Amino acid sequence: MIPVEKIGPKRLVVGAHYGTGEFIAQRVTAIILAIYTLVLLIGILTMPGFTYEGWKNLFTFTVLFMPLGQILATLAMIALAWHAWIGVRDIWMDYIKPVGLRILLLVLTILWLVGSVVYFVHILWRN
Repeated sequence: MIPVEKIGPKRLVVGAHYGTGEFIAQRVTAIILAIYTLVLLIGILTMPGFTYEGWKNLFTFTVLFMPLGQILATLAMIALAWHAWIGVRDIWMDYIKPVGLRILLLVLTILWLVGSVVYFVHILWRN
């Protein structure tokens, strides 16, 4: 009988709860994004006029001296980036077989998502 190699590309990766954390994170971020979309939709529908000031107020309103609009928008952007990271990472890992290309794509994805969040925070929180 020939021994089975269980290392390298032929290893069998299974086990209890493999990927459960990513599954839960993807669902939680989707819920955060759905709730934020509803908040934005209600804000748009209750806007007195669709002007620049009204649009700006959707993202900069305060409640009890706390910039709740900016906090919620930032939370939604971070949730979007995390959600995208999980999905795109799984696509790269499932369909890109050359390791060097996969690592390059993963690094570029991280750089793009982090850059997007930093740019968003810069735009939203600047005075």
